[in-house]
Amino acid sequence: MKKILIITPHYPPSNLAAVHRSRLFAQHLPDFGWEPTILAVHEDYYEEKHDWNLVKLLPESQRIEKVKAYNVTKPRLIGDIGLRGFFQLYRRAKQLIKTEGYDFLYIPIPSFYVALLGRMLHSSTGIMYGIDFIDPWVHPFPDSKTSWRHKLSELVANILEPIAVRKASVITGVAAGYYKGVYDRNPHLEEQCIAGAMPYGGEKKDYEIVPSLNIKPYLFQQKEGKIQLVYAGAMLPKAYAPLEEIFKAISNNKEQFNKLEIHFIGTGSNTNSSESYNIKPLAEKYNIWQDVVFEYPARIPYLDVLVHLDAATGVFILGSTEPHYTPSKVYQGVLSKKPILALLHHESTALKVVQTTHAGMGYAFYPDELEKIAKEFTSLYKSYEGFIATFDTAKVDYEAFDKYSARSVTKQLVELLNRATS
Repeated sequence: MKKILIITPHYPPSNLAAVHRSRLFAQHLPDFGWEPTILAVHEDYYEEKHDWNLVKLLPESQRIEKVKAYNVTKPRLIGDIGLRGFFQLYRRAKQLIKTEGYDFLYIPIPSFYVALLGRMLHSSTGIMYGIDFIDPWVHPFPDSKTSWRHKLSELVANILEPIAVRKASVITGVAAGYYKGVYDRNPHLEEQCIAGAMPYGGEKKDYEIVPSLNIKPYLFQQKEGKIQLVYAGAMLPKAYAPLEEIFKAISNNKEQFNKLEIHFIGTGSNTNSSESYNIKPLAEKYNIWQDVVFEYPARIPYLDVLVHLDAATGVFILGSTEPHYTPSKVYQGVLSKKPILALLHHESTALKVVQTTHAGMGYAFYPDELEKIAKEFTSLYKSYEGFIATFDTAKVDYEAFDKYSARSVTKQLVELLNRATS
């Protein structure tokens, strides 16, 4: 077995979405000859609520090393867990690499700052390293001209990213668009680095454990005669423009949507606050709040999300005007065995997942033609009502979905690791 050290400051019981990337890779790496060690910050230093049910999804034999971090100060000057635990992660990683011998170091980001650990540990130990761009590090903030914090974040990202990737051997991302800019800004990587795009992937075992937990839906109750859709997870800033076009369509044709409820879960600006509404103001603007649209801003545990998907009629997925955005909600939707209604950028790889598996209806939009959504959403929804009426899970092509499974995605990662270390 080759040995890989994965540095991920957040790990279960953290309930942040990014932990599933490392969790699923680590779960399946041993099947392909790589023994993982997870290096994380101890959960005592997390700001988000703990999700102990998520820990039940981890293999019992999985090795997890935990370090301390600096506490969040009041006032909150530094919240990023990667910064608060940076030096502790570095010291423990260096010790592990020198005393136990690892073949590769892999760092999923965010936290973006931990990407610098790859460069530092390569310099001090010689270990090869790779960075996984779950999100792009360098990207424009929509309000960077008015927000000094966002302007500073852009500046720091542009300075630090080239330092972090300078000696990398592998660059990966959820989609190629997540790291394309990295190569554009650092052309030397073309000859030095192996790149690969891998989606999050879906894990059937996550759904198999849900019945044994005896969790009941608590955010909404099933209503006879209603079509209840669930959108679960954060809303990207560039997803609000297509969402507003949808709300326009609903507001202008309310009688056509009298059966519809869309429940937005975990979409708030503060993951721990039940009052940090993001969707509510837009729904109120179009007079559809708590008529068609409902929002529960606080993040809820991952397995609780699966329970609510199971209680819903279908899954609502909304993409961003950025083509690289590949929502992991698509994989949850397919495995939930509920019909999907997805509106995605025409270049989004998630659109292909919906279409090839026949697990739902996919609508492709173009960022410069968003007004078409308002014109066409009513007829799209009516077609979706018909799709629901005839939906049969036996007709879903789960063989086509297999290449998007967490195990298949991990196999793609292993192929890159083997090439880099051979």
